[in-house]
Amino acid sequence: MKNGLVAGLGLIFLVVLIAAAVLMNRQQTSTPLVAAPPTTTTITPLPPPPTYLATPTLAATKTATAVSIPLTTESVTITLTITVTAAATPLPTLPTPPQPTPTPPADTAQTQASLKKSVTFAVIGDYGWTGQGTFDVAALVHGWQPDLIITVGDNNYPDGSTFTIHDNITQHYGTFIEQNRFYPALGNHDVYTDLGQPYFDFFDLPGNERYYDFVWGDAHFFAVNSDWQEPDGITATSHQAQWLQAKLAASDEVWQIVYFHAPPFVSNADKIVPVMNWPFAAWGADIVFSGHAHVYERLTIDGIPYIVNGLGGHSIYNFDDTPHPASEVQYNGDFGAVLVELTASELTLRFVNRAGSTIDYYALVRP
Repeated sequence: MKNGLVAGLGLIFLVVLIAAAVLMNRQQTSTPLVAAPPTTTTITPLPPPPTYLATPTLAATKTATAVSIPLTTESVTITLTITVTAAATPLPTLPTPPQPTPTPPADTAQTQASLKKSVTFAVIGDYGWTGQGTFDVAALVHGWQPDLIITVGDNNYPDGSTFTIHDNITQHYGTFIEQNRFYPALGNHDVYTDLGQPYFDFFDLPGNERYYDFVWGDAHFFAVNSDWQEPDGITATSHQAQWLQAKLAASDEVWQIVYFHAPPFVSNADKIVPVMNWPFAAWGADIVFSGHAHVYERLTIDGIPYIVNGLGGHSIYNFDDTPHPASEVQYNGDFGAVLVELTASELTLRFVNRAGSTIDYYALVRP
């Protein structure tokens, strides 16, 4: 369109020059001028500009009418008509681009583990040491990638000091502790320093931290303090026991799991703590874990399994010559840990030694 306008202006300029020349010639001679025949100038239309995607294209045509110059002695008349036509080509209809499906934000690993109903957890006991056994058991447990870890006490040998917490606990299970996936029970070695104050300063646990409960998936966990210095007592009629009884009665989770340090039953008489013989089954517990005796043993008491696991890495004890009458499985050949997997219909446990061999397997099935 711009080129057409330029051509039109040029034509006007040409006509003006011709008219000026005619007037000058008229002044110089008295001979009358003869009107020249009309001159017709045709401007060839410019080719249309190239077409680009999604860009309007203009098809331009330029036409100029004949320029008539009637010459008389009286006047000069110039008539110029320029017509420019621009036709816009409509834009092509572009397809609507597909819209991506929104992706919801991902939950954290801890939130996902807490919300899902199936649960995998490890049970370790009497592990708080710097020996090779503790390192090997920790490597075994990390390889399982459990949702959480519970302990049955003696987390920090020899006396629960602040100065040994890193070497005995953090370097082995610090990742689980930082992610709130580590739930210990108090052992007698944990309270030798200031009645366990370094323990309470280090861990961030529910309730009063000496005994507490929490829910994870389909499981309700109850950590009990079996140490004789517990302010709320350790007998079956103590305030602590009443708390447990009420909590078990109120729980509506599928599985009720009780754990503490000193065992009421084990095939090592020196390590039995009879005062911890509470009626756990009658109160609603499904399984009881303890430690203190550095062995692995599974017993059946009042129809439910009692698991003693003190092989977390510190040392290994002998069994009595005569097993406890309720004993089902005994093992003290090496260090190891318990792996528990549960759903709404089944709870299975395995004791695995640090070489990776399964020593005991047990299953509880809901009818």
